[in-house]
Amino acid sequence: MTLLQIMPENAPETVRLRTDDLDVIRRELLRIGVRFERWHTARRLPGGADDNTIMKAYRSHIDHISAEGGYRFVDIERMPPATAAPDPPGRTRAARQKSSARHVHDEDLVRFFVAGAGCFYLHAAGHVHAMVCTAGDLLSVPGRTVHWFDMGTRPHFTVIRFHQEEDGSVGRPLTDRIADRFPTLDDLLDGMSDQVLPQRSQ
Repeated sequence: MTLLQIMPENAPETVRLRTDDLDVIRRELLRIGVRFERWHTARRLPGGADDNTIMKAYRSHIDHISAEGGYRFVDIERMPPATAAPDPPGRTRAARQKSSARHVHDEDLVRFFVAGAGCFYLHAAGHVHAMVCTAGDLLSVPGRTVHWFDMGTRPHFTVIRFHQEEDGSVGRPLTDRIADRFPTLDDLLDGMSDQVLPQRSQ
């Protein structure tokens, strides 16, 4: 389920907005300069599709985004379900710890979810916008936006990444641990029903 939850940076227990309405999500993210779109997923794409098959299935979308944003490099990042491949000791834990640390990229962060789910936390305008992306979601975040990413305790996702430079995915870490105070992907998907608000609080 695609979901946006907005919380004040100094009060993660307060939910200003929680919604799965795509129009509301699009509007709220635009307030902080973030672009959100939904693409039609490729219906005949096999679950174990290789990179070339995925690229071919989304070629027209990829070409459009690349030309529009000047992205010269496109690649695919995967985290298969734990049951689909052996997990070397600590690999999943290390990957999750690295991505969940607060950081910035000098260039735009542009990701399209082919499969699975993950949550981008965008720290901007005095709030943290927790954006849970699922298959079909495109997220474009301006460069130097402070953020982090949580893949959950059972990671599973396949994403297409767009870069202006070959090393564009390398982030610069920030030292504070504000990310530790906010709900994880698992918390968000579990519902946190006692904190859900139907619309933005005043």
